Amino acid sequence: MGEKLGIGIVGCGNISTAYFRLAPLFRGLAVRACADISAAAAETRAAEFGARAETVEGLLGAPDVDVVINLTIPAAHFTVTKAALEAGKHVYSEKPFVLTTGEGLELRALARAKGLAVGSAPDTFLGGAHQQARALIDEGALGTITAGTAFVQSHGMEHWHPNPDFFFLPGGGPMLDLGPYYIADLVNLIGPVRRVAAMTGAATPTRTIAVEGPRKGETIPVETPTTVQALLEFASGAHVMVNTSWDVWAHRHGQPIELYGTEGTLFVPDPNWFGGKLEIGGRDGEVREVTPWDHPFGVPNDTRPGGTFANYRAAGLADMAAAILEGRDARCGLDRALHAIDVMSAIMRSGETGEFVTLETTCTRPEPLDPEAARALLA
Repeated sequence: MGEKLGIGIVGCGNISTAYFRLAPLFRGLAVRACADISAAAAETRAAEFGARAETVEGLLGAPDVDVVINLTIPAAHFTVTKAALEAGKHVYSEKPFVLTTGEGLELRALARAKGLAVGSAPDTFLGGAHQQARALIDEGALGTITAGTAFVQSHGMEHWHPNPDFFFLPGGGPMLDLGPYYIADLVNLIGPVRRVAAMTGAATPTRTIAVEGPRKGETIPVETPTTVQALLEFASGAHVMVNTSWDVWAHRHGQPIELYGTEGTLFVPDPNWFGGKLEIGGRDGEVREVTPWDHPFGVPNDTRPGGTFANYRAAGLADMAAAILEGRDARCGLDRALHAIDVMSAIMRSGETGEFVTLETTCTRPEPLDPEAARALLA
């Protein structure tokens, strides 16, 4: 694939450095410009990574920008993506894609009318461990998947983020912030969701910022549920419990995702990362570690507190760029991003009403990304 698509980044906060740093790993991508509501932030990132700084309007009008990466705050995702589509640009958004199913449906209609591609993070399910889990399922190692569990629990963002306010406002909370990783991986492994039920709540009406800095000790309001316990019924018939919480000081749910089949159990690592230990148990009850296959997106490349992790964020963007050039469906495409929002919106609605909610949307499982296909995306 010799052709490259020009990339323009809107939103120059912390997450932008990952895209600037990792995009050069992949074919078909050339980061050319960036913009932010703060001109100084755009200038800083441009100087740091050799791009040019633009206003948002200038970037959307730039003839050398083919794809806009939307890294604004979640509340602005819909507005910025819509503006980019109206300007004739393809869009790849950070998660969550939008905040409501209605917003997603509007963007899908606009994208289809203009013949433009829209994709969205998370793309971590393209990682080596998660794609190997997918291969085991497709090979029948678990038989028929009938049930499962997924847990993501901590005591919240105010302990590490200096400005955590938006995490606790509508559109935030653990389901919309961290749920996308789990929903995307479950759709990759099992397929689309049919209906959901949930209970939601919040342990406290306020949070206190604990990070050293000028806001340490400041109290902020909690205006969205911080514990969400959901039951998902998949179109396949499988039932999976998903628990997301920022009200937990300690727990022993060591495995983020467990899938139970008629022939065995699969223990899937944290879908917030591309790699990790994959384990499987059969009818004999013995659990063994699966020997990692030679997948380029499973190789640890990012050292952080707690160890070294596989981090290939921008893989989904690279796959979307390749899909545009090759005329195929992107693995992190709009229909799956919209379905994930539909799932999470339905969960929150069920928590409010106490009723089962049937999904408005569906999607297909993304095509697998085996080691050879992954290597084809790399520069």
